[in-house]
Amino acid sequence: VQLQASGGGSVEPGGSLTLSCVASGGPILSWGMGWFRQRPGQEREFVAAIVWTGLTTDYIDAVKGRFTVSRDNEKNTLYLEMNNLQPDDTAIYYCAAENRVGIQRKESEYMYWGQGTLVTVSS
Repeated sequence: VQLQASGGGSVEPGGSLTLSCVASGGPILSWGMGWFRQRPGQEREFVAAIVWTGLTTDYIDAVKGRFTVSRDNEKNTLYLEMNNLQPDDTAIYYCAAENRVGIQRKESEYMYWGQGTLVTVSS
């Protein structure tokens, strides 16, 4: 499975972006998917995850109410809708896939990773 993330860019505080992650080389129907980010000078961290059915999601507190993770299994695509972006959201965002049961927050649980897409929030 190969993952290709896109949709990053530069926005002002309060702006919005939607990231996409397209999977190829195999269906992601039964895979859990997640978004991680690496902010400048910091380690990569979990942001959001969604189980294969799309019925269960999880977010870090810092993005709850602002970010929404979703997926379209027919299109083999994962999304991260980001609203009210703040400078602290500036980071490289990575998508990842895992085949465990339930929501996974640990990087080590994810088998496949996209290349990352840069999100910059500044005025």
